[in-house]
Formats: sequence, C-alpha cells, structure tokens
Amino acid sequence: MTQGATPQGAPTQGDPLAQLRDIHMPDPGGFWPPAPGWWVLAVLILFLVAWLGWVLWRRYRRNRWIRDARRELDGLKASATADNTWYTELNALLKRCARERYPDQHPHTLTGQQWADFILRTRPTLDKQEVESMVNAAWSPKPQLPPETACRVADQWLGGQRC
Repeated sequence: MTQGATPQGAPTQGDPLAQLRDIHMPDPGGFWPPAPGWWVLAVLILFLVAWLGWVLWRRYRRNRWIRDARRELDGLKASATADNTWYTELNALLKRCARERYPDQHPHTLTGQQWADFILRTRPTLDKQEVESMVNAAWSPKPQLPPETACRVADQWLGGQRC
C-alpha cells in the first residue's frame, strides 16, 4: 500500500463524512405528559360522568315518592282488613300519589265516581268494576271488594306511575 491509502472501509482522519453515524430514529416519547388532545378528551369524559351522575341523582330524588308509596302500600297489605278505615287509608295513599304525579289536575279533591274515573283515565288497563268497588268501599257499610284485590289494583295503578 501506498502511504495515505487505507484499507477499504477504514475511516481516514481527514475525511469528515467518515465521522457521520448511520440514520437513527429519535427516542420514543414517554407516557407522561399526554398530548393536549388527551387532556381535552379527559375533561369531556369527566364532564359527561358528572352530568350523568347529576341526572341520575335528580331522577332518584324525583321518584322518592313512588318508593315511599310502595313501602306504605306494603304496610297496608300487611294490615289488610275489610273495614272502611282500611279502604279510606288506601284511597288516601292513592290520592297522595296522584297529587304528586298529576299536580295540575288536582286529583286530591276528587271523590266518588270522579275519583274512580280519574284512576281509570290514568291507568286504563284496570278493571272498572274493581276500581269503583275500591273507591266506594271507603264509605260502604259492607265493602264488596276483598282487601287483597284492592291491594292488587292499587299496586297495578302505582306500577304505571313511573317517571
């Protein structure tokens, strides 16, 4: 070899291109901090979860009356007797529920046939004769409707009162 000549592939001291490294990819970024788009998505998801929680809480609070009515109806079922007082309490319960669900129609002021018609209008699948017997049993000397049937009618009417 001649002086100044180098074996093939060996860098020479005066050649600046020989000092370059191969092409390489940059190091991957870490997990944290996330990109701005992920922050926006996280804020939107938190807002959606908070809004959904608020809606569910309001619905739960708004429907408290139906849960209370069902508990009271269970108590009436347990103490079911075929006397006028029991039927009066049952009708009073239904009127309180009707006042809560239909406040603009003033159902708590209805009596007799008007009250029975209101019950049938708000829940048309009920048997007309059973509803009328339940309403009239509050002042009838001998109620014609057994308490179990009256409870079933009241339960069916309350079942249609979901909000």
